Amino acid sequence: MKVAIVHDFIKEFGGAERVLRVLADMYPEAPIYTAFRVKGSACDKEFADRKIVESRWAWLIRRWRLYSPLRFLLPWIWGSIDLSDYDLVITSCSGYIARGFRVGDKTKVVAYCHTPPRFLYGYETSIDLQKYWPVKIYAYVVNHFLRKFDFETASRVDKWVVNSRNVQNRVKKFYRKDSVIIYPPIEIDKFGEKVDVLSREDYFLIVSRLVGAKGLEEAARAASELGFELKIAGGSAGYAKVEERLKEMGVEMLGRVSDEELASLYTQAKGFIALAKDEDFGMTVVESMAVGTPVIAFNGGGFRETVKEGVTGVLINGTDVNSIRKGMDKFNKIKWDEDKIKKWAKRFSRERFEKEFEDVIKGVFKNA
Repeated sequence: MKVAIVHDFIKEFGGAERVLRVLADMYPEAPIYTAFRVKGSACDKEFADRKIVESRWAWLIRRWRLYSPLRFLLPWIWGSIDLSDYDLVITSCSGYIARGFRVGDKTKVVAYCHTPPRFLYGYETSIDLQKYWPVKIYAYVVNHFLRKFDFETASRVDKWVVNSRNVQNRVKKFYRKDSVIIYPPIEIDKFGEKVDVLSREDYFLIVSRLVGAKGLEEAARAASELGFELKIAGGSAGYAKVEERLKEMGVEMLGRVSDEELASLYTQAKGFIALAKDEDFGMTVVESMAVGTPVIAFNGGGFRETVKEGVTGVLINGTDVNSIRKGMDKFNKIKWDEDKIKKWAKRFSRERFEKEFEDVIKGVFKNA
């Protein structure tokens, strides 16, 4: 069977790219088609072993570095990619609407949806450019046509797979499509293998790129006022001002770290904090639980599925200092059982993901 994988773009290495890594490992002969790649980026280095095919518009996007404003080109970007010779196309799609490519009459398309584009449907995004009125006017016009493109190309997918109930509800609402939930693959054993038994320290950890919609400054403000130590690991390229503000509030900024360093940070942390208000899934929360570290998370989005209240963590109803204080008080009163936390995390393992995804693919061709 001839397989191709499609992904929005090769730039940052985040949760969606961790899923892409596993899909690429599952189909080692499959080339990865993408809108564009940023050569030398962390994501580009991660997939250096794979054949990556860019759209014919990639040179323009890279030259101008206007990744968001040039979204109006998406129908042409994806339309320039011909996948008609493939039996199966797996598209890993979210904000860059990785659909609309050309396929053959017998080609089956399976979409693994991280989320419908957040910027099209009113969800918080990493950068709030629409606070500037010229951008708001431009976005109003362009987004109208992109919503139409997004909806129309959704009908060309043979099977929708989503990463959470949260995203499943969005796919039903915006595309009117049913879907099957397959939680993202977490390297449960990998994190356990990378560390020896380490003693707990008295800090809380956040793992996130320094972008908006993640609640980083709220967490930093709470750490400053409540007097707990906070460390943040994650890439900061392009967000120097955010990084500076966090440092001024006393946060220890660790930057991008290796998997080995990350495993140690998770293992030694007193707890993990996740304050994104409508997280699609939240892979870092599960990574934390994989080594037995409990979580304080916002009571919304994918965290409602990944965090078991009182067993693996505490859910809080706000991200203000008072809400975090209440969460901390509750967190400190619980005697956490690391074995129970690790056991819960196993339901999100990579092995489980691979089996469930393979079953979906078999079902698509069985019913053809």
